[in-house]
Amino acid sequence: MAKVDFLKSSADIYNELIAWRRDFHKNPELGFEEFATSSKIKAFLDKEGIPYVETAKTGICGLIKGGDTEEENCKTIAFRADMDGLPLQDKKGCEYSSQIEGKMHGCGHDAHMAILMGTAKILNSIKSTLKGNVKLLFEPAEETLGGASYMIKEGVLEDPKVDAVVGLHVSETIECGKIGIKKGVVNAASNPFQIKIIGKGGHGAHPNTAVDPVVIASNVIIALQSIVSREIPPTDPAVITVGSIHGGSAPNIIPEEVKITGIIRSLKIEHREYLIKRVTEVVEGIVKAMRGSCEINIEEGYPCLYNDNFMAEILKESAKNIIGEDNIIELQEPSMGVESFAYFSLERPGAFYFLGSGNREKGITHPAHGSFFDIDENCLPIGVAIQCKIAYDYLMGETE
Repeated sequence: MAKVDFLKSSADIYNELIAWRRDFHKNPELGFEEFATSSKIKAFLDKEGIPYVETAKTGICGLIKGGDTEEENCKTIAFRADMDGLPLQDKKGCEYSSQIEGKMHGCGHDAHMAILMGTAKILNSIKSTLKGNVKLLFEPAEETLGGASYMIKEGVLEDPKVDAVVGLHVSETIECGKIGIKKGVVNAASNPFQIKIIGKGGHGAHPNTAVDPVVIASNVIIALQSIVSREIPPTDPAVITVGSIHGGSAPNIIPEEVKITGIIRSLKIEHREYLIKRVTEVVEGIVKAMRGSCEINIEEGYPCLYNDNFMAEILKESAKNIIGEDNIIELQEPSMGVESFAYFSLERPGAFYFLGSGNREKGITHPAHGSFFDIDENCLPIGVAIQCKIAYDYLMGETE
């Protein structure tokens, strides 16, 4: 059988990719509110004759069943695209700027959906030749509650059983035409926390009659910073960030309580467990010593994202065929940001990579999660071609 030119096939649907991406960009929806977004994707799948099931409220799991799926060694590969936007004002002022006040696709999920739709369109057109299946995972609420975990609980990795899963994220720090790959740990784990420090209110002129939770909170915040700097090896990244502190109503009143919120980020399981334990111990110890009381809630956030070495190698070899080896950047350092694809990669061998979407000459350098974020749309057919090539190589045994 002749090899498929996936780069040409992707270029042929360039205008569709642009239209899909811009439509999503103009009409962003937040996590678990992606009803219109979901409807558009389902309409596309219906048009292409690709069966799907609804999952995780607004999520979708599509299935492209190959023509040769009866063999005992038949495999299924899944691709993930996240769907939600951010509570952010779009300030770009271009023709496809967000039309929804205070909401924006500021992290590239619009591009991810368009790329997965393009991948589906091309692979569906050659499904009779595929020796296996392709699952299409459109994930809601990636930015907030991690829709992947809900999808997994609802069985998207079964029937047929998924053997490997692939995800991507556009990156403005990588020039369009290149990709970044990292083996091993790719993204950090997170544990958001809330701390309520309870004191005894009183008059600001008579602090001896009160228990000041503001002073206690100040000591807690300083002490939390020393956990990483003095208790975690300096060669191992970890972060404790205090993002907000709220308390008090007037300059001459000592309040009853102060609330602190923050997040713990770590790259190793043992450090994650240790940091959770030590944050609790440090807060409780300081608060007790200063005559207050406290309530601590440390949430189970996203896990670390690990790339499977075998799948990462398949990704690298497939991408090499599309963009050339010189355009593949082997990343050395993990990101301290989190990514809910981690839930999928904990369940199945996974490969996650960064698709270059920046372009300094065009001024496309603004950071993700910012009001001026944009992508070089020429990255869209590249992403589609790489996804298709990975699927083809994995299912057809081209990697063996």
